[in-house]
Amino acid sequence: MRTKKLFLLFLILTGITIGLSFNTIRVNTISKINISKKVIGNTPESSFQSGDVIFQSSNSGQSLAIKLATKSVYTHCGMLFERNGKWMVLEAVEPVCWTPFETWIKRGDNDAYLVKRLKNADSLLTKETISSMIEHGNTWEGLHYDVYFGWDDERMYCSELVWKIYYRTLQLEVGRLQQLSDFDLSHPEVQKIVKQRYGEDIPWNETVISPGEIAAWDGWITVENTYSKSLVKNKFKNNLYELHFEMFFVLKF
Repeated sequence: MRTKKLFLLFLILTGITIGLSFNTIRVNTISKINISKKVIGNTPESSFQSGDVIFQSSNSGQSLAIKLATKSVYTHCGMLFERNGKWMVLEAVEPVCWTPFETWIKRGDNDAYLVKRLKNADSLLTKETISSMIEHGNTWEGLHYDVYFGWDDERMYCSELVWKIYYRTLQLEVGRLQQLSDFDLSHPEVQKIVKQRYGEDIPWNETVISPGEIAAWDGWITVENTYSKSLVKNKFKNNLYELHFEMFFVLKF
């Protein structure tokens, strides 16, 4: 009798697991239709436009501190350009460089990313403007990453690069400039980074721009957002793990 009950329980749990699988496939299919048709898997199609800005929550050592200080999930950003038939991200890491799109998204949490575009991109992002943007990128290529978040051009950090390129090519301020004192530096994780970088000489009045401020600017439209799809996948994995653990526990005991 006990064996029959356990076997029946096994069939029920297996059925639930299969049901969850089909439900997740259905949700992901709907997400692909609703979110966008611009990316199939990790291969971008022609609907991306040069000059688009891409955001992610990176896996860097300072990512958590940036989230806490800026109150935004986005901790890194760059600019998309098509070069020689391939989508590349111009980004300020160590050093400023051009990174293949597929490589870039792999450095984010769950490969999730957000792509934004100017609302009036068709009229503003001319071939001449795009060429000027790329020229700025090539000029800054090789610059060291600015761990002190200074506002000069001797070093460069990610959101600084994006903001300055848009301002210097189109005189657009794609996000509200702030000062270091505007950030929430109260969390111990943030204080640890601040202490490492500045010691006791914190430049409170330094002009700064964060990825979160650029993402929140109202002059964009959303081109692609895979964050919701990423959450669905994670929830599905967690559900499967919990079901399999419960099954193991019941059958064993």
